Amino acid sequence: MNLTRSTNSVQSRPMRLVVLISGAGTTLANLIDRIRDGRLVGVRIDGVISSRAAVAGVELARTAGIPVTVIRPKDYATSAQWSSAVTACLDEIAPDVVVMAGFLARWDLPGRYQRRTLNIHPALLPDFGGAGMYGRRVHEAVLRAGAPESGCTVHLVDEIYDHGPIVAQARTAVTPDDTSESLAARVQALERDLYPSVLQRIADEGVAWLDRKFETRT
Repeated sequence: MNLTRSTNSVQSRPMRLVVLISGAGTTLANLIDRIRDGRLVGVRIDGVISSRAAVAGVELARTAGIPVTVIRPKDYATSAQWSSAVTACLDEIAPDVVVMAGFLARWDLPGRYQRRTLNIHPALLPDFGGAGMYGRRVHEAVLRAGAPESGCTVHLVDEIYDHGPIVAQARTAVTPDDTSESLAARVQALERDLYPSVLQRIADEGVAWLDRKFETRT
């Protein structure tokens, strides 16, 4: 997909994000850095929601001056109650786009957020996705399958793991001497560029650009 930046921005104000994390916050850090140094423009992060309290991503957000809300699944009697708490927090902030960034808890998002929530997966969906497929497990599965290439996929989130409409992908060849660690390093490098590129395109074109991904889904 061509993600060349449009010169005809329709956004009259910065696009407001909430980032969902569960761990170290490496994707969050990448977005913060790019916003600060001007590689990602017309975008601001208005909040972070973490499914865990004692993780580096929480401190990272606080250090950056971004409001953080910790909503732990174990603090709720049911997953439905936890999901409702996440949704209520998002409703209060009212972001334009929700960005999943290593968010490992299952949020049952309502329909109004399905067209406004993005995730990045460390493989070329629809292959090597689904429940339990994250991190090193994905790269090990790619190598076991003998796949000639891998990469990453930015997709819209729906009610099924790694299933929503694909927005963009980036690819890398799998070499005979690859390990899960070496493949992960190359895929992570692709992720650092692809996710911000997608967000820049949305900021330039307007969030309605995401609606067209649902309309053209095959």
